Amino acid sequence: MRQQPFYPLTVEYSTSCGHIIEPQVTVRDLGVYVSNERSWTPHIKKTVQGARQMAAWALSAFRDRSTIVMPTLYESLVRPKLEYCSPVWNPHKISDIQKIENVQRSFTKKIIGCTELTYWDLSLQRRRERYSFVHVWTILQDLAPNDLQFDFSTHQRLGIKASIPTINRKAQLAVRTDYDKTFRVHAAQLFNMLPCEIRSIKTLDAFKSGLGVFLEQYPDTPPVTGDTGINNNSLLSWKQERTHLS
Repeated sequence: MRQQPFYPLTVEYSTSCGHIIEPQVTVRDLGVYVSNERSWTPHIKKTVQGARQMAAWALSAFRDRSTIVMPTLYESLVRPKLEYCSPVWNPHKISDIQKIENVQRSFTKKIIGCTELTYWDLSLQRRRERYSFVHVWTILQDLAPNDLQFDFSTHQRLGIKASIPTINRKAQLAVRTDYDKTFRVHAAQLFNMLPCEIRSIKTLDAFKSGLGVFLEQYPDTPPVTGDTGINNNSLLSWKQERTHLS
């Protein structure tokens, strides 16, 4: 809290009954744990713990390990715990990404015929980024509320682009870094990666189809324990890798 510019003003609160509200390291709000250090690691730790408990219960309650039953159990019981409000806390630290992906990897290895796979569809990280694309597009098409105040501009050559909000460069480096990883900034950067013909699509089904083709152009190798990969597997990182090679 002492890193916050308003720290001296928020040292102590009290209720109308005189009860003093003490500062907390983490606070749970609508199921999301918010840290006083601007870190999502405590929330991710709780999320992974809950997902592992649910996975253990599912594996103990059902003996069938077929490719029909197991994915259904995972997608209906385990994965929702790992994706609840994920645009808010989408991790960028390798260690946090690994913790989440390890849950899916562990479950996948118990499916008959899938012991060597890390996942059978998309990594959880790639699914979070895919959602970012879709959500920004729905805001652009006025199909979702623009509560994050996304701005779009149209260029004759580049097509529709989402604006990238800036922050005061005099702010602390840690604050600027965390700001650049927020959904408002990160999602806009992802959306601008798309070819202009996909960004300008007007129907959701067509957009998802074009997005699927676009995603197939990039590897999906999430960092897991024992294999951190050549980057953090974000599409922005893969784009940067290609830029350096070209």
